[in-house]
Amino acid sequence: MTGLQDRLTPRQVEEFGRELDELRQRVVTDLGAEDVDYIQDVIKAQRALEVVGRGLLFAGFFPPAWIAGVGALSLSKILDNMEIGHNVMHGQYDWTRDPALSSNKFEWDNVTPGENWRHSHNYMHHTYTNILDKDRDIGYGILRIDPAQKWHPYYLGNPAYALALAFVFQWGVMLHDLEFDRIVTGERKWSDNKDVIARMVRKAGRQVGKDYVLFPLLTGPLAPLTFLGNATANLTRNLWAFSIIFCGHFPADVESFTEEETENESRGQWYLRQILGSANISGGTLFHVLSGNLSHQIEHHLFPDIPARRYPQIAGEVRAICEKYGLPYNTGPLHRQLGQVAKKLIKLALPWNGAPREPKAPRTVDRDRQLSAA
Repeated sequence: MTGLQDRLTPRQVEEFGRELDELRQRVVTDLGAEDVDYIQDVIKAQRALEVVGRGLLFAGFFPPAWIAGVGALSLSKILDNMEIGHNVMHGQYDWTRDPALSSNKFEWDNVTPGENWRHSHNYMHHTYTNILDKDRDIGYGILRIDPAQKWHPYYLGNPAYALALAFVFQWGVMLHDLEFDRIVTGERKWSDNKDVIARMVRKAGRQVGKDYVLFPLLTGPLAPLTFLGNATANLTRNLWAFSIIFCGHFPADVESFTEEETENESRGQWYLRQILGSANISGGTLFHVLSGNLSHQIEHHLFPDIPARRYPQIAGEVRAICEKYGLPYNTGPLHRQLGQVAKKLIKLALPWNGAPREPKAPRTVDRDRQLSAA
């Protein structure tokens, strides 16, 4: 946990927020046909991969065809989840007025109902990013991922819970909306979840019926192989989404905050919290596309409603702004960020790792003097 108010002076925060607002406005003003063409091309690629993948599973008796089919279907599900579903449901393309790209109408190819996710993720997570007891994505209600979370013997299983969550990640995200931990503490009743549960049952029923009943039956005697192929594609998507999301939120040096220190925060302070509470993952163009550009989690937390394809374009400028104000810009390759997450999960499973970490001291740079001279 960090002393958020100690990072920058009030004047620095104001200037910092103004620079990021200007950057955002430049991008918004520049949005146009290229952005629409990009997402449409990704949608076409996703659909083609699904058709090819499901088609190859009809020849699943031939091992290379089965493997290729599972690979194509896995890529299709990853694109649908990460670069299309996540980003469209964030409202990144609402400005197009295209009903097919409407954040309020779009549904993705996994068991989590879009309406539930839009509340728990778009609103709760992106409004209260890394605020303890407000952002329920901290630990997803089952993990100890921050030292300020009070230790309980239950957390001895921290690494095992995380591994299990990775394998069934789409189901974990769906059940996350039940807020089961709050039901246990009496803060919430099962009856409060009536509508949430109804949406879960409908959506999960459709997904299970499609992947594990309809398409296997369509392949006749190959139904068991098709069932296995669909399960493998879903598993691949789960492991990938878990890795990208956890590496963007929980590596070493990603910070958390209290409700008190974020009370009545300004726009600049909100931006500051997003940068301190996020981490990027370095990689190539294909890697960024398959991550939904959540490999640029810092830029995504700053501007969640800007098309994600723009994040690599502005990452250098965001990093330069961070350097100007002496702020960290947490980034690194997937293996390093994932290793840090694993280390944290193991460390925080133990009771003697319970004290909140000390905040890093800000750089001793007189930014007010520099701003006055600029």
